[in-house]
Amino acid sequence: MADALQEAITSGPASESLANADTKTPTAPTTITEVQPEARSTNQTAIPPTADNATVDGTVRTPFISPSSTSTLPPPRTYTPDQQTKYYTLLNKVQLWTNLPTTSAPNGPKIPITDSERMWLTRECIYRYLRASKWNEAAAATRLQATLVWRREYGVESHTADYISEENETGKQFILGYDNEGRPCLYLSPHKQNTKKSDKQIQHLVYMLERSIDLMPPGQETLAILVNFKDTRKGDGATVGQGRQTINILQNHYPERLGRSCVQDTPWIIWGFFKLINPFIDPLTREKMKFDADLRQVVPPEQLLKRFGGEVEFEYQHNPYWPAMNGLVETRKREMRERWEKAGKRVGESELYLKGVGGPVAAAEEKKGSAGSAKEGNGIVKGVEFGEGKAEKAIIAQEEVEGQKV
Repeated sequence: MADALQEAITSGPASESLANADTKTPTAPTTITEVQPEARSTNQTAIPPTADNATVDGTVRTPFISPSSTSTLPPPRTYTPDQQTKYYTLLNKVQLWTNLPTTSAPNGPKIPITDSERMWLTRECIYRYLRASKWNEAAAATRLQATLVWRREYGVESHTADYISEENETGKQFILGYDNEGRPCLYLSPHKQNTKKSDKQIQHLVYMLERSIDLMPPGQETLAILVNFKDTRKGDGATVGQGRQTINILQNHYPERLGRSCVQDTPWIIWGFFKLINPFIDPLTREKMKFDADLRQVVPPEQLLKRFGGEVEFEYQHNPYWPAMNGLVETRKREMRERWEKAGKRVGESELYLKGVGGPVAAAEEKKGSAGSAKEGNGIVKGVEFGEGKAEKAIIAQEEVEGQKV
């Protein structure tokens, strides 16, 4: 892994990317609010009922299937009419993409965009890049294409569980439980480093970030990174070069994905590393990094490790954990792919729908957007704002979408 250390630091450096994960977009007096599901309190979204605190195999050796019932998701975002117009402008551009380079090198060969890449271009994904680009459509489009090319060049989809397995044998990274806002918790333990510094360590980090995203519940777009530096020795941490590389990946290709980063038991040698890497960390990201926080105030005790004051007696064992986590991920990904194909394999589909909440929205948005473009004659796709927040009753029937929040 890019070393839990660098990962901690860099799991936070997302310029306006990771950094802005939970930053709410300013709203104008006239806004359209995304779907507001049944709230358990004022304007928070309740986690849907499941077998509370169930794990993949019923033991504490494998990942939790869903957040605790005591967790609540953040309220849905709201967007101004101008921001919605920018979204449809960008959506219209993205829908026209057919071929993309296979490398970031100048004049690299181009091949057709794949189904998995089209599915990756969800409406929430497009909104994340717009927010990270300060609502500049051209900049967001450039960043989206750059990420798609990077994913091809870096081999994000080709890094299999078997390929990464060696890096995770000691449990230096694992996903276990969800925080109070339903974010998957990615634990990093630098003292369990088991490989020599290499590019594969950073590939390991990217792999675990991808799996954290796969395991996010409907309506949650960010993750929590919990770093434990206890027993970390000199040499366990990342180099400055690795740190900068990881920062670059996170800030450019995982915008709006960091919800919080908690760093525990930080020794003096790590503080020195933080000072060296600090200039490359965006200020908003620094705000999301908390040192030696009381994790009982961050994660429900029923899903928090006992060593941090929780109730979960978990010791990483690679054999039960690794196949269980990857099996759960593959099931979720297969279900999402089936829903996406059933809905017409469209760019701009709702992540809520893909994760099993409500119905598809891309077809209706295309229909309404095309009508809006024809009326105005400006080639801009316009349409209705659909719910992007967590919802149990999210998207309603397509005939009801005109001018409504759903």
